[in-house]
Amino acid sequence: MPLYSYESFSPEETFALAKKLGAKLQGGEILALEGDLGAGKTHFVKGLAEGLGAEGPVTSPTFTLLHLYEGRLRLAHFDVYRLPFPEAFEELGYEEYFTGSGVTAIEWSDLISPYLPPEYLQIKITHLYRQEMGEGRLITFYPHGEPMKALVKELAQDGCAGN
Repeated sequence: MPLYSYESFSPEETFALAKKLGAKLQGGEILALEGDLGAGKTHFVKGLAEGLGAEGPVTSPTFTLLHLYEGRLRLAHFDVYRLPFPEAFEELGYEEYFTGSGVTAIEWSDLISPYLPPEYLQIKITHLYRQEMGEGRLITFYPHGEPMKALVKELAQDGCAGN
């Protein structure tokens, strides 16, 4: 059951929400992003990186599978869309990033769900259309574990206009 959802009607709104989330992270968090092609997963990670104070342009690691960004906390950004099979995730040395002091964001995380730990934040981004607003995104947070529930509750209470 989701704890919080947010309707975004511009890339800037999505970026701002992700930036607020990034500013709240303390290290050790795993963010599992799901959504169709073009839903905004990479754009969300760009905002997250800015909230973490990461330097440099954030791009999708679709072909390299992993990009690292240094900031207040290190961000490991996985895109597992092109993994030949789920077990190939092991070859990326994911354990180092799941147990480290940085933040891990995984695009297409549903493809490697057996590898996700008990505590992580699932973020689903889906297309949305409102007659009065046009096309947008519904960003829904599904926290797994008490620390993630507390994080999402804090984000929701932080003045973000969500549901």
